[in-house]
Amino acid sequence: MQPTVRQARADDYEDVVAFAEEVWADRPETVDYIPDVFREWVESDGPTQHTVVVEADGAAAGLCQAVLLTESEAWFQGIRVDPAYRGEGFGLRMVDRLMDWAREQGATVGRNMVFSWNDAGLGQSIATGFDPLAEFRWAHPEPGGSGRAPPADLAVESDPAAAWSYWTGSDARTSLSGLALDPEQTWALSELTRERLHALADEQAVFAVKGDGTRGMAARVRETVDPTAEETLAEYAVGTWADLDAAAALFEAIRADAADLGVDGTRVLIPETPRHAAEAAAARATLADWPDFVLSADLT
Repeated sequence: MQPTVRQARADDYEDVVAFAEEVWADRPETVDYIPDVFREWVESDGPTQHTVVVEADGAAAGLCQAVLLTESEAWFQGIRVDPAYRGEGFGLRMVDRLMDWAREQGATVGRNMVFSWNDAGLGQSIATGFDPLAEFRWAHPEPGGSGRAPPADLAVESDPAAAWSYWTGSDARTSLSGLALDPEQTWALSELTRERLHALADEQAVFAVKGDGTRGMAARVRETVDPTAEETLAEYAVGTWADLDAAAALFEAIRADAADLGVDGTRVLIPETPRHAAEAAAARATLADWPDFVLSADLT
């Protein structure tokens, strides 16, 4: 039977779970989120979201989803191929279909995220038309915990105008190609705009580190539940700073904010640069074991 790409259905669940559990079988410490979200993906498909599978030999043997984050930005996620069919071009078939769908919705750019250790995912992304764009790492300051004490002359204020001004001239913006966590789609990155930052100040929280000018910024984007760890998290769209003192002040503010929310943990997106990683560690914010890569495809 010729492999066929079609929209995902609820009755694909068992097939998808079966091959998703095998994709990273060599990394038993990595828990795949696909079994937890697949049914919701199928139920919520519509004008701004499309989930497909590739059917082979009467069963779903691959999965991928595209989401329209803004009028021009599409996000591709959840790409999985049954290991029994690797090398058959199933990933390319699904991504081609979803790129056509994204273009029809008006998207001019498509992006995805791949763990830096995922050799197969990186190779597949390149093969399907994505190019390397940016690199980031998660920082996890403990809610209510103690870190490096910031100097007394630094203050952290809710000032989106100052935060935006700092962001526009920061090396972080350059390193991240202007991207930060999307406010609606978990695990997706989209362009951080002035309007979005001001909306986050009204709806969530924005932080500006001040002392002889603005020296850092961050923005909380949501509270969420991590199904793979069964814990509540406060997620911060981006965090960046000028120096170690500013990093200490920013992470202290994030720890206090997360404690006020009563969450179990935090996830702060920071640029994967030697300076940011080293200063985050020096400010006693636990870092993820590996960075993540963002790749991009021109859909015009």
